[in-house]
Amino acid sequence: MRNSVGLEPEPEVNLYDDTGRSLSQAWDRIRVPIIVPILRFALYVCIAMSVMRFIERVYMAIVIGCVKCLGRKRYTKYNLDAIKEDLEQNRNYPMVLVQIPMFNEKEVYKLSIGAACGLSWPSDRLIVQVLDDSTNEVLRALVELECQRWIEKGVNVKYETRNNRNGYKAGALRDGLKKPYVEDCEFVVIFDADYQPEVLFLWRTVPYLLENPELALVQARWKFVNANECLMTRLQEMPLDYHFSVEQEVGSSTCSFFGFNGTAGVWRIQAVSDAGGWKDRTTVEDMDLAVRASVKGWKFIFVGDLSVKNELPSTFKAYRFQQHRWSCGPANLFRKMFKEILLCERVGIWKKFHVIYAFSFVRKIVAHWVTFFFYCIVIPATILVPEVHLPKPIAVYLPATITLLNAASTPRSLHLLVFWILFENVMSLHRSKAAIIGLLEASRVNEWIVTEKLGNALKQKYSIPKVSKRPRSRIAERIHFLELIMGMYMLHCAFYNMIFANDHFFIYLLLQAGAFFIIGLGYIGTIVPT
Repeated sequence: MRNSVGLEPEPEVNLYDDTGRSLSQAWDRIRVPIIVPILRFALYVCIAMSVMRFIERVYMAIVIGCVKCLGRKRYTKYNLDAIKEDLEQNRNYPMVLVQIPMFNEKEVYKLSIGAACGLSWPSDRLIVQVLDDSTNEVLRALVELECQRWIEKGVNVKYETRNNRNGYKAGALRDGLKKPYVEDCEFVVIFDADYQPEVLFLWRTVPYLLENPELALVQARWKFVNANECLMTRLQEMPLDYHFSVEQEVGSSTCSFFGFNGTAGVWRIQAVSDAGGWKDRTTVEDMDLAVRASVKGWKFIFVGDLSVKNELPSTFKAYRFQQHRWSCGPANLFRKMFKEILLCERVGIWKKFHVIYAFSFVRKIVAHWVTFFFYCIVIPATILVPEVHLPKPIAVYLPATITLLNAASTPRSLHLLVFWILFENVMSLHRSKAAIIGLLEASRVNEWIVTEKLGNALKQKYSIPKVSKRPRSRIAERIHFLELIMGMYMLHCAFYNMIFANDHFFIYLLLQAGAFFIIGLGYIGTIVPT
């Protein structure tokens, strides 16, 4: 049919079809010459990291198996009862300082101060030092009032404040050790504001230091009082149980070295001074001090049957900030201390290898990178680029073995294993990013945000008056765009696998995409009402 001027009508152009065809042609042109070599190289690097992590996990499983079967835990070699009897007979009790650093801990300050003041030890040989960096003046007054209440009960409590937060926690601990009344103290115990030690904590730790003058640190494990609060706290419990039950125990039994956990530990003040004291050059001042003390020749011991109650972060916001600090700090410390550890002459080659390779590189850097880049980026990408062959044993059997070894430390949560895998893969996004920031010393490398603790706030019943206005929306604070982008990527790979592949890999991709979307929209953890 002709138009009014006698010409044939122009055919209709489908803009969407042309755009899609152009993108498909562009992808075909760059896939083989550019994408395939890059992806194949990334695959080889990820396989190497996965094998490194697998070997390290199997090694620790063998060591911990031997330790438990043979009963060779280091702390069991000491006769604590004999040391206690000697102390009681001679009345030669060492002076002990208990430090409690806190910052705006309105929900938990009473718990920590009360637990520290209730420790069993001669009252004239114990000083409880509350290091309050709070910026809330009302809260400062309340903390000071709580300290005064215990002073009236006969406990030697020192309430210390600063006009600034220089050095954050490390600065507070460092300034606290400079006080004149600390000169007579031989040991210092550190408890974060939400930690509640048992009454006999000092009797179960200090004697180790009296028996062995080469010992610098006695570390207890953590017991989580709110592990059952929500699914996120249950999932946090699993890797932390593995950390204490396996990593700390193996380090203590083989090299007399492990990372100080920043709390629930007793230090010999002489060792702290010999190592150079507290430094605030990274966000992991506890690990920094432990590594420096170790290269000076000091030894550590982990007491696995002594637990200190504490609280897990139950809001996703608090957990993200904590994981950023815990991932960025070790990577930054690795960069700063690699050469110092390598050239140190006071420790043997095996201990150097353990600190540099196993403790710092594999556990603090490789573990994050292989989880994110391999399982969330490279493996899904091999679906879009079939020219890159993915070895099934490496992609399936190695991570399955690593996961089972990790989960064995928390048998009560084995039914949550799939949720834990999906959650850890999502969190590896933040941990990998933080590790890169730490290695490059980029922005946020020294970001220090105190992990928010809820204490008993959600368990208490308050009389809240009704208000006519609706509470402000917090949707914008809960949305995380990086997780949503990763969810879209996983979903795309899943649909591509369903259409063009003959396997069932799309099941994992759909589950992982769902995990990214759920966390990206903020539906994880405890949501605190406004």
